[in-house]
Amino acid sequence: QLQASGGGLVQAGGSLRLSCAASGRTFSIGAMGWFRQAPGKEREFVAAIRWSDSGSRYLDSVKWRATISRDRVKSTGYLQLNSLRPEDTAVYYCAATKSSPITGVLAREDVYEYWGQGTQVTVSS
Repeated sequence: QLQASGGGLVQAGGSLRLSCAASGRTFSIGAMGWFRQAPGKEREFVAAIRWSDSGSRYLDSVKWRATISRDRVKSTGYLQLNSLRPEDTAVYYCAATKSSPITGVLAREDVYEYWGQGTQVTVSS
C-alpha cells in the first residue's frame, strides 16, 4: 500500500515536497515514480527513481525544478517541486514496482504494480 501526502495550495513560485510511503505488508521497492493528472487531461509521468542506485528520470518541463529522492530505511520516496507554476496543478500519484527497471522505461505506467491514492497540488497565479 502506498500513501501519498504533501500536496496543497501554493502560490506560483512556491515549493512543495510530496512524500510516498509504503506501508502495511511492505515489499521490496525496486523503483518509484510520480505521475500527475490535471483536470481534463491524461495522466502524465513526472519523475521516477530506481531504488538501488538512485538512477532517475524526469519530465522535461520539471527537470530543473524537481528533485526525486528516496529513503530506503523508511521505504519512502519524495518529490521536491520548486518554482511551481499554475500548469503544475494536478493530482499527483505515486507508484512503485518490485522490479528494478532500466532508466529508459521508468516513465511507463505499466512498469508499476502499486499505486497510491493521489495528492492534490494546486498552484495559484
